[in-house]
Amino acid sequence: MIHDRKTSGGNGVSRRLFLASATAAASASLLPGTVPQAQARAAPRVLAFSDHEPLGGMRTRFLKEVVFPAIERESNGRLKIQDHWDGDIAAAYDALGAVRSGTTDIGTVVPEYTAKDLPLHQIFKSFVTGPVGGRQIEFFNRVYAEAEAFPAELDRNNIVQIYFGTGYPVAFFRNAPMTGLNDLKGGKWRSASFWHLDFLKNAGATPVTMRWGPEIPQALKAGQLDGLMVNVDSGYLLKVHKTAPHVLVSKDLWLGHVYILAMNKDVWNSLAPEDKAAIGHAAAQSYATLGAEMDRSFDTQLQDLANAGATVRVLSNQEVTQFQTATMYKDVQAAWAEAQQREGVANAGPVMAQVTAIMDNMMG
Repeated sequence: MIHDRKTSGGNGVSRRLFLASATAAASASLLPGTVPQAQARAAPRVLAFSDHEPLGGMRTRFLKEVVFPAIERESNGRLKIQDHWDGDIAAAYDALGAVRSGTTDIGTVVPEYTAKDLPLHQIFKSFVTGPVGGRQIEFFNRVYAEAEAFPAELDRNNIVQIYFGTGYPVAFFRNAPMTGLNDLKGGKWRSASFWHLDFLKNAGATPVTMRWGPEIPQALKAGQLDGLMVNVDSGYLLKVHKTAPHVLVSKDLWLGHVYILAMNKDVWNSLAPEDKAAIGHAAAQSYATLGAEMDRSFDTQLQDLANAGATVRVLSNQEVTQFQTATMYKDVQAAWAEAQQREGVANAGPVMAQVTAIMDNMMG
């Protein structure tokens, strides 16, 4: 019988047994749990995020402190968000293009800034009143679920919606005292929304289009501009009250200013099913606390405006209804739908009807 030569260690272990043991040990080192935890855990996939606003307002803080940690937690650390703020990657009007092209993996897309690319998404701002606080999310989720034209419009732009951020109600900031919205008549009022410009005109004001910048406070001081129709949080953050300290506001004055947290479609398609599910779970968890946070922040903003010397009054339900009637918003909607159909958006009318039905159902 031929025996293998013993190892030099003199412990009686045959060379064949030694090699077999070494091979088994090497194989075992590849099994889960047999190497240090830091080596076994795969590096997270880092997703770049871009927002046009600085980190500090309620919406941006909620993303940073609630939504993004939820995504990382629900994915068990497989996904990590690398956040960029204040237009570091893309300015507001460039956000859609940046996400579409993959310049950033995720970005905040505001449909109002890209009306030609997202015509149907303009419908949201065409209503004078709408759901309040967290119920806005219920509305947007219903629209996306029941009106397939909306996710389809995003799909054509190579993006996927993964979370909705919402805006605060409309407020009226004026450089002189206001007894009510009847004081809009005859005044020169600025808005960034084409819908609101028509609403102001129908309510008796002279609508003004003016680029945001130092010329606005200068015009308010000089009396060349009487006031601004703007969401209350933007007015607060941009310190409009310093030159227009008389404020009328109502939670019921719907802004419809949706902030779509959008992901590049190719990036979305490259995610594992469990990571897509993790993002969905993170969004649902975040929505559960969003309404209460918006209510708290709204009240804080009004108090801070008052503390800064502004005169703030919350409009009555009757005043809101009277303004809604004065805007003739349904006529404005019908005219818009007809114009869009002439420009090739064939389903503008039917989609407007779908959204109106959902809004009426929620507000009824």
